[in-house]
Amino acid sequence: MSFFTTSDGLPLFYEESGTATGTPLICLAGLTRCGRDFRYFSPHAQHYRLITLDARGRGQSDYDPKFGNYNVPREAQDVLELMDHLDLAKAAVLGTSRGGMVAMMLAASAKSRLSAVILNDVGPVIPADGIERIMMYVGRRPAAKIHAKAAETLAGLMGPDFGDVPAQRWREEVEVFYEATPEGLQLRYDPRLRDALLEQAKSGPPLFLALEGVPCGIIRGANSDVLSRETYLEKQQRLPGIKAVELPNRGHVPFLDEPQSLSLIQSVLESI
Repeated sequence: MSFFTTSDGLPLFYEESGTATGTPLICLAGLTRCGRDFRYFSPHAQHYRLITLDARGRGQSDYDPKFGNYNVPREAQDVLELMDHLDLAKAAVLGTSRGGMVAMMLAASAKSRLSAVILNDVGPVIPADGIERIMMYVGRRPAAKIHAKAAETLAGLMGPDFGDVPAQRWREEVEVFYEATPEGLQLRYDPRLRDALLEQAKSGPPLFLALEGVPCGIIRGANSDVLSRETYLEKQQRLPGIKAVELPNRGHVPFLDEPQSLSLIQSVLESI
């Protein structure tokens, strides 16, 4: 188990796998998720130096006593401090949802540290219905008391957007989402993340155009309510060099073990 301590004194958890001499690839998970989100991608990425980070307040990283620090600029700074800890002058970043927003912030604030960026189902604008759905669950324990019931609920909610995903994967997902305790299922992240989102609701998004000049790619689930098709197409117009793929039978977010996702990631990293 590996931890490093940020400049404001918070221990954060990270893991390394793959090939030590391979291209450094830092994987940043979604809003309430952790490095385990990349467990489906990892077996296909062992030729990279794969680094997964649990953002502050998520997974095995410590909760921040100041919930206001759950913000994109601070989380981008944490990535830079992890890179310094690992003596990485540059790295590629694969960012899912919130992790992609952090990647865009890094492009705006520290572009020279990025060798490439791949965004998984995120853009500079999140549609209102996507925000509404996110706020329905952030910081709230599930009504289900056991993993099996939570998996049934999740399959009912997500299944229509993920037509070819077997039931077992939804069970695996809730086991990552929630910890089973005698009192029921508990969140694996700081519930005050909700307070931070409410406080920061009027904050502007990171600048997508900051990615100009960085090898980059974007993956979209065709049924996503977080990255609209209009935004997906606009990003390709505004950054003509970006590699892009839209996945059928995927909503928010693709799992990254889809052949099209793996092909795009490989293509971007080979262009470094």
